[in-house]
Amino acid sequence: MSLLLHAGAEPIEYEMLRDLPLPEPTESHVPIPHYSVVDMVKYSLGFFGHEIVQEDYGVTPDGLRFFGVLSLRSDYGDYTDTVGLRNSNDKRFPIGISFGSRVFVCDNLAFNGDHVIKRKHTANAKRDLPGLVAEVVEPLRDQRLTQARAFEAYRHRHLSVVELDHAIMQLYRLGIINLTRIADVLEAYSDPPFDWGEPSAWRLFNATTYALTGKVAENPATTRQLHQLIDGICEPVDARQLMLPSS
Repeated sequence: MSLLLHAGAEPIEYEMLRDLPLPEPTESHVPIPHYSVVDMVKYSLGFFGHEIVQEDYGVTPDGLRFFGVLSLRSDYGDYTDTVGLRNSNDKRFPIGISFGSRVFVCDNLAFNGDHVIKRKHTANAKRDLPGLVAEVVEPLRDQRLTQARAFEAYRHRHLSVVELDHAIMQLYRLGIINLTRIADVLEAYSDPPFDWGEPSAWRLFNATTYALTGKVAENPATTRQLHQLIDGICEPVDARQLMLPSS
């Protein structure tokens, strides 16, 4: 999988993260190595019983901003659950951990939960970070089951032409897509480049994430809003009553 990053970021192997130079610490800012964030999240995932099957990382050319996606083993079908990571040592944004999905057939990446660890990079924050990461990862099992039920509801929710038109305009009104992406979403929905099944909320979800390729890892909130919109289209009772593999 090629990590879907914003313009200017470059893929990097985990081992090379250790070789990236760190800015000098100051009294108010203590840089946290990107690989340390990865190690803490991987440890917590393993502790709570989640198996990582793929790791993808990227950094900006100056090495100061980091993005990662950890793909987890999933029994729920044609997608894998993912955990997104981000860290910056130029004070651009705080450490963030996101939960989401990646559809196998097209590598579409989407996040429906985003936890920002709103702590300045200080010596105390560096000390507290393992515990803060564990608090974010602990409820992940329930979040994975909720996502699986939602996706089943998406697959079973047929969209009429009127509903599709309204949903795409809502994507625009909410700022999930811009004006130029409206046509991209409509084209991907009407003539799918991959097999996303019959016309449905699932196809719209994938058409939108396909159109957002390259915009997701840095800004998980975009697809979180997408989830909320499509959840509103689907009937909640359907999601609760669908049968899923036991965890």
